[in-house]
Amino acid sequence: MLAFDFDKLLITTIIGLSTGAIYAVIAGGLVVTYTTSGIFNLAHGATGVLAAFTYWQLRFDWGWPAPIALLIVLFVLCPLFGAFTERYIMRGLKDTTEVVRLSVTVALFSAMIGLTNWLWPTGESRAAMRRFFEGNQVSIGGINVSWHKLITMGCAIVVALVLRLLMYRSRTGLAMRAVVDDRDLTELNGARPDWVAMLSWALGATLAGLAGILLAGEQGINVEPLILLVINAYAAAIIGRLRSLPMTFAGAVLLGLLDAFYLGYSDADWFPKSAFGFSLTGVRASIPTIVLFAALILMPQARLRAGVVRLREKHIEPSWSTAFVGAGVLIAFTVAISGMLTRADTLLLINAFLLAIAALSLVPLTGYAGMVSLAPLTFAGLGAVAMAKLPGNGNLLSLLGAMAIVAAVGAVVAVPALRVTGVYLALATAAFAVLVTNLVFNQRQTFQTGNIAVPPLDLPGLDLSSPRARLVMLSCAFSVLGLGVVAVRRSALGRRFIAVKDSQAAAATIGMNVTAAKVAAFAISAAIAACSGALTGDRTSAQRYDFLQSLPVVLLAVVGGVAAVSGALLGGMMLGANAVIEAIAGSEFVRNLAKVLPGTLGMTLGRSPAGVTDQTSEGYRPLVGRWGLIALAAAGAVVIWALTTTGAVSHWSFVFAMTVWMLGIVPLLTQIVDHRDRRSVLAAVFLLAAVCVAAFVDWGTTIATAGWRVVALVLLMVVVIQVTRRILDREPKAPVASPDDLGLDRELTAAEVEEIDRALQVVL
Repeated sequence: MLAFDFDKLLITTIIGLSTGAIYAVIAGGLVVTYTTSGIFNLAHGATGVLAAFTYWQLRFDWGWPAPIALLIVLFVLCPLFGAFTERYIMRGLKDTTEVVRLSVTVALFSAMIGLTNWLWPTGESRAAMRRFFEGNQVSIGGINVSWHKLITMGCAIVVALVLRLLMYRSRTGLAMRAVVDDRDLTELNGARPDWVAMLSWALGATLAGLAGILLAGEQGINVEPLILLVINAYAAAIIGRLRSLPMTFAGAVLLGLLDAFYLGYSDADWFPKSAFGFSLTGVRASIPTIVLFAALILMPQARLRAGVVRLREKHIEPSWSTAFVGAGVLIAFTVAISGMLTRADTLLLINAFLLAIAALSLVPLTGYAGMVSLAPLTFAGLGAVAMAKLPGNGNLLSLLGAMAIVAAVGAVVAVPALRVTGVYLALATAAFAVLVTNLVFNQRQTFQTGNIAVPPLDLPGLDLSSPRARLVMLSCAFSVLGLGVVAVRRSALGRRFIAVKDSQAAAATIGMNVTAAKVAAFAISAAIAACSGALTGDRTSAQRYDFLQSLPVVLLAVVGGVAAVSGALLGGMMLGANAVIEAIAGSEFVRNLAKVLPGTLGMTLGRSPAGVTDQTSEGYRPLVGRWGLIALAAAGAVVIWALTTTGAVSHWSFVFAMTVWMLGIVPLLTQIVDHRDRRSVLAAVFLLAAVCVAAFVDWGTTIATAGWRVVALVLLMVVVIQVTRRILDREPKAPVASPDDLGLDRELTAAEVEEIDRALQVVL
């Protein structure tokens, strides 16, 4: 007979309420920022982590008094950071898609985690993060409760009261809620939406910082565990449907209690330790994501909304000629450079191609159908497992079988997509990724000892065992998959995807089966991602496919241009290049710079939401049909390659010269040829000088480390592009502001009125 232990129940309840209080503070900040800006801040947890480390630095490393350290972090640094984020990053996202807005928050997340790891390196010994009033406790009903837990629960109560009063009893709160309903109408009534949004982000950052400090006191000062615990609070925000603060706080308490009761009673004899041969050790870490998944499933189905779609991203349907030329050039270029690479460089480029294939899986799903997935590498991991487990030892049938199995899993995951959209769908895929990581990838049946041997692809008559052969094979695989994606885009199914993205209501009105289109998009995406894992051809670890690894893939796919095959290739290469910099950088500064580089790139999406390839293609598009210029572009690339094969140009100089030629000169050929004036001559001379410098300076010996060479290449490209654009700029300079526009948002001063009169030539 089971004995009832009341003391254990009370202790467990107090622990659960304390954990729930932290979740409530985190989720409250998420709800405030979302309801006032419409942006779900995935970087909320990273803000808390950065604040916790900053508090640790002030309090425990520099020895500042706790009240002063808290005052500086929570009421100075966090609000300033939140206001800065809204003003210079988030405000530029107006009229962008949900994909771009989420990607920018992922970029912010990545940059902040990179900065935290830069300033406080992992593995470095540091003083412990102690709790508030460490060692002091109070007896409640015979149970000793630490002051830290009481302070945590008190903070949650205070936050709940303050938010309630602010949102419903103050003019500022009224303005906050009005901005969400109709920003333009609110502005016409005298409110200042930009200031309101800035205040909301400042408040959200403060709450994230408070939660991070409280959580670090309980769990210790480590980046990854803190991030995952903060992400758990997403479930509480979803229970409140990102609007209701009382429901959000109730969800947070529920999460805390579930976690505490599982921790308290899972070691009992009667509690099951396995199910159907699978270990249940990952269930505790999965509780918040299970709750999140259940909440999303039980939410009312999203209503189809009709209205005007105002998006800044415009994408052009790819042509077959461009697709085949691009695929041929990619394979030829890979074959040409494969002989120049060392074995280590070849392996790094193989990794970049695998990431590019994973990024390619987002093109039909996110780029065409407009649905966000935060789990591309999760499907890749499932593909790796399927390839390793299926009979055939890596033959083509095994690959097709792995793709079919994972495609079926993707179609099942699409079930939430039938009910939710936008940020809710993104969180559903994130929950799926965490569940697979905790419950599938940690089993001995999948990654036995943390690793698994994926057999190399076995094609009749071909030996693909060497790294060089695998590299060429992956370039062919990406080209074939890319052509398949183009075929989907140009088919009737692709037009359905675009219709779903543009307006689901309109698509449903004309009789289109929106559900079938969504399921097809998920299945195709999962099958392509499975290729990334199935073609690994080597031993691989479960950590390679966890949730946090998927975020940079999503981010750089969007930075590259998620609606284009070339964007996926560029995104994968940028992520692979980042790994190269980290691996070969001889300088600690460059290695740390590589940690924040992807996030920094992603934060510029507000300026170019269609991605880098869209900007680049603007330069290449005028070359279509200009066969003479195309031949000149190809001849230049062949000459540079020939100089390298004869030894006249070193391998690093080849990389510099080819980059300057393909990205700096070729996109400007039409501007130089079509305008035969002094500017064109000057630009041509400058560009020829630039490519000569790139080719004939021996960068391999001039710069000591590979990391600094990559940095030098980036700086050289920035200089070449910016200088050339200024030389070719033939547009007349527009006045800074028209005098007719002055005075619309504020009252003019007497001096300004006089200045305007003079500008308008008004004579009284």
